[in-house]
Amino acid sequence: MYLKQILTLIRKDFLLEWRQKHTFFGVILYVGCTVFVLYMMAGRPESRIWNALFWVAQLFVTVNTVAKSFLQEGEARMRYYFTLVAPVQYILAKMVYSLVLMIAMMFISLLLFHLLLGSPVIRAGTFIGVASLGAGSLSLLFTFLSAIAAQARQNAALMAILGFPIAIPLLMVLSNLALGAVASVQQESWWSMVWVMLGLDVLILGLAAVLFPFLWKE
Repeated sequence: MYLKQILTLIRKDFLLEWRQKHTFFGVILYVGCTVFVLYMMAGRPESRIWNALFWVAQLFVTVNTVAKSFLQEGEARMRYYFTLVAPVQYILAKMVYSLVLMIAMMFISLLLFHLLLGSPVIRAGTFIGVASLGAGSLSLLFTFLSAIAAQARQNAALMAILGFPIAIPLLMVLSNLALGAVASVQQESWWSMVWVMLGLDVLILGLAAVLFPFLWKE
């Protein structure tokens, strides 16, 4: 029953996304324009610059893709959900939906980077794994922050204040991880950084499960 309700909520979000196709295609257009502007400014950069540009693009794509997950829900609709499901189920469903959506956007970004800016990736499997981990981590972080901002009624300002100071160190770790796929020599501490990222994801999930019920009561 618990899992079925989560899957129902995820299905509801995908159905809403499909009915509002202009929003989804608007995000794809934003991704395409972002990569094209980077191509016009940087051409086909060397591997380290390419890696840095990719993760900066992922940050802004995440903000535009995932941050709306709670901000588009009205107050009346949130009260209706409160009568149907537990808050932990609701936040987990939102996080899973955002994670799937962000991984899809990541693959689109990676394809456009490959077509326009070239691809210095040496270990494709490793880079895709790191990119998927990064997309998941960023989506979990900004979904949780979106929930906080929506309840605090200070949407845009609070998202920026809370999100970017946390996201910047996270992006630095992801960039170093991805260098193992674009450089000929893999770092000795590579697996340690992977475990750090996974630990951060577990921490975000734990904080969301503990704090969101109190936020939702407000």
